[in-house]
Amino acid sequence: MAGYWLFKTEPESFSINDLEKCPDKKEGWDGIRNYQARNYMRDDASVGDPVFIYHSSCKTIGIAGLAEITQTGLVDPTQFDPESKYFDPKSTPESPRWIMVELRHVETFDSVLSTQAIKSIDEIKQLPLLKRGHRLSIMPVDKNEFDILLEHARARQ
Repeated sequence: MAGYWLFKTEPESFSINDLEKCPDKKEGWDGIRNYQARNYMRDDASVGDPVFIYHSSCKTIGIAGLAEITQTGLVDPTQFDPESKYFDPKSTPESPRWIMVELRHVETFDSVLSTQAIKSIDEIKQLPLLKRGHRLSIMPVDKNEFDILLEHARARQ
């Protein structure tokens, strides 16, 4: 059964446009250091699952594009790099704590579907993003709400 996802990123670090420019339009989604977000990627994400790329901590916060999971269960190499801000001294190659998925760019929307616009869509009731105190960088999205959000994002083009 396919999952539907929303992955947050700060566009000054890595944006939907950066993903589009990657070789083969693919990149590993590294640097996740929250156990619940890691568990979603490890236990629930599947190859072929669609992913909204959500830009945060920027001028226009919201859904900026669409990606697809192309690989799962990859070891996040940043956990072993002492120079990385994602270094984890308790993680070892024999027993890595952090995994990642690989994403492939599918579509960059002409304009960002802002959080404010998302809040104004009556049919969006379950989206974890809109729930108070929910700050996970990776979250599941209900299929029906995913379809509604995709329709709204594409209608803005």
